[in-house]
Amino acid sequence: MTDTARERRALADRLEKAGVLKTPQWRAAVEAVPRELFLNPGVFLPVDGGRWRPVTAVGADPAEWAQIAYSDQSLTTQLDGHLTADQTTDLVAGSPTSSSTTPVTVVDMIEHLDVEDGHRVLEIGTGTGYSSALMCHRLGEDNVTTIEVDTAVAARADAALETAGFSTWTVTGDGLLGHPRRAPYDRVIATCAVRRIPYTWIRQTRPGGTILATVGGAWSYGTGLAKVTVGEDGTAAGRIIGRSSFMQARSQAVVPVTGDLSARTAYADNVREARVAPSMLEEWMPAFLAQLAAPSAQFVRATTNDGAQLLYVFDPERESFAEFTSDGDNWTVRQGGPVALWDDIEQALTAWQDAGSPDITAVQLHITAKAHTYWIGDTPALRWQHPLA
Repeated sequence: MTDTARERRALADRLEKAGVLKTPQWRAAVEAVPRELFLNPGVFLPVDGGRWRPVTAVGADPAEWAQIAYSDQSLTTQLDGHLTADQTTDLVAGSPTSSSTTPVTVVDMIEHLDVEDGHRVLEIGTGTGYSSALMCHRLGEDNVTTIEVDTAVAARADAALETAGFSTWTVTGDGLLGHPRRAPYDRVIATCAVRRIPYTWIRQTRPGGTILATVGGAWSYGTGLAKVTVGEDGTAAGRIIGRSSFMQARSQAVVPVTGDLSARTAYADNVREARVAPSMLEEWMPAFLAQLAAPSAQFVRATTNDGAQLLYVFDPERESFAEFTSDGDNWTVRQGGPVALWDDIEQALTAWQDAGSPDITAVQLHITAKAHTYWIGDTPALRWQHPLA
């Protein structure tokens, strides 16, 4: 195996320069843990046309493999829930279902955990096992429990962790439920995105402990990193501390809206001019607000046969839609179903603009056994409550 100590030091230097690697203990972990061990059997690299090029650890030139392993990018390790890079030599299409998240994101998150010696950590979403290994190095393997819902992914992560010299508590099962065997935990970290933080995580975290998770709806962007502290009363409170993007937890993932969109929007209850351009939803903070206002909604882009742009918001759970067409700078919205989706989203966007368009870090969060409540300042229109099913 090629010695990658130089690459690890260089990665640590870049992370420190970027301002995410701040403590000597985590720097020591980054310099000690070989990321390449956690990419077996290989990765898929994106190419033009939306396809993927498989590159395997065994088949690649050692210098190329080291360059890939220590690049500042997320590396896809599985497509469509089953395909790995050693199973094909051709360019393939598919949707990523497991990856090694970009090191800047991984290290930024674990630094925000604010761990101390002796802390016990529960990780939801083992993935490749790289972040698990970093935590094992920092805290000791006996203090890290990691959960992965995909048994094949978990097996590869276990093998990589063993090769790296760690034997942690790895559990295969529902990554949303957590695992009570070693509860209560001092810290809980999710390396997948969730629509809402499950209350079971709060129950398994000691009072004063921290939960760190990416929250948002079904969108691949417009999500935020929530950091909450568990109280003596069994609730948790905190705020969104920044932008964050992870694959959705599989048990919370939604089915994308597809098929004949014109049929889905055939019958509208009202048509009017949109007061806010729906193209705002392509920006991160407006997208996050839209998911607070309509948590089960999906934003869909389409193009007509003559090249005209169409934008939609669909809410399959509430069987409602909003369809937008543009005429220059003006947009017309057609809404149908029991919920006026765009009215709710538009109200949130307008109130946010009136408040001076604050950053995502202005969003506060309170979690009880019954609901998530988000708010920005004291404006009633910038307060949302999401009941927990």
